[in-house]
Amino acid sequence: MATLNDFLPDHDGWRAFPAPAKLNLFLHVTGRRDDGYHLLQSVFQLIDLADTIRLRLRDDGEIVRTGLIPGVPADTDLTVRAARLLQQETGCRSGVDIAIDKRLPMGGGVGGGSSDAATVLLALNRLWRLDLSRERLMQLGASLGADVPFFVFGETAFVEGIGERMRAVASTDGYFVVLHPPVHVPTPEIFRDQGLTRDTPSLNMRDLNTATTRNDLQAVAVRKHPLVGQYIAWLSRFSPARMTGSGSCVFALFASQAGADAVVSQLPRDMTGWTAKAVDRHPLKEFAG
Repeated sequence: MATLNDFLPDHDGWRAFPAPAKLNLFLHVTGRRDDGYHLLQSVFQLIDLADTIRLRLRDDGEIVRTGLIPGVPADTDLTVRAARLLQQETGCRSGVDIAIDKRLPMGGGVGGGSSDAATVLLALNRLWRLDLSRERLMQLGASLGADVPFFVFGETAFVEGIGERMRAVASTDGYFVVLHPPVHVPTPEIFRDQGLTRDTPSLNMRDLNTATTRNDLQAVAVRKHPLVGQYIAWLSRFSPARMTGSGSCVFALFASQAGADAVVSQLPRDMTGWTAKAVDRHPLKEFAG
C-alpha cells in the first residue's frame, strides 16, 4: 500500500510521482449516440512505461508549471488544469510547482496527458490533505479528458459506453513491446471517417478471454497513415500486433521480458520502441478512498 513516505521529497522539496501508460488491448465501436459520441468497448491495460510528475508544494496558492513542453502552453496543460480544478472544487489555498519528465509519446494512444492529469489529482489529494473520494476524483477527471477517470480508477478495466463505465478485470501477465511510429493521428479525424466500423457486436465481460477482438480504429488509421501499418507488419513478425487507441503506437505481447527485449534489440535504427511490463494497479491507487 503506497503512502507519501514512498515518495519522499528531494533536497529542493520536489516529490516524484509516476504517471503510467495504458494500452487498449482491443477497441470495438459498437454504436453511435444521437449526440454523435461513439459507443465503445475496450480493455484498458496499465503498463509500467510512465511519465514522471514532480510536485513541490507552495504556500502562496499559485499553480506554476516549470519547464517547456513543445506545443503545450502551461494554461492548457492538463496537469495545471487538474491542480486548478482541485483548488476550485475544495477551496484549497495551497499551491504547487509542477514539472513533467515526458517519456510517453504525445498523441500515441497510450493516455500520456490523461495519466499525467490523473497523477496530479491523486497526488495533490494526498499532499493537500483533501481526502476526496475516488468517485469524486473520477468525476472531476472526466471534465478534463475521457481517459482521466480510468487512471484515477487505477486498475486494468473493461470499459464501455463513451468511456464512463468501467469494471476491474484481471491484468494480462507478460511484457509488451510498444513501438511509436513518428506520425500524429488526430482522434476526431478517425471517428469522423465514413469507413469506420460502428456496429461491432457487444461483448459480455465473461467472454473476454475467448472472444476474437480487434481495434476498429486501426483500419482507418492505417489507410490514412500507412507508416502505422508498416510498424504493425514489422512487429507482427514476432507476435500478433495491433494499434492502441486511435494510434499511433502499436504493441505486441510476449511471455517474458527477455523475449520482448530481444525484439527491441532488433529494431531498425529509424524505429523507436520500448519493453513495458503489464501491471494490475496504479502506483497511486491508495491515494484516494
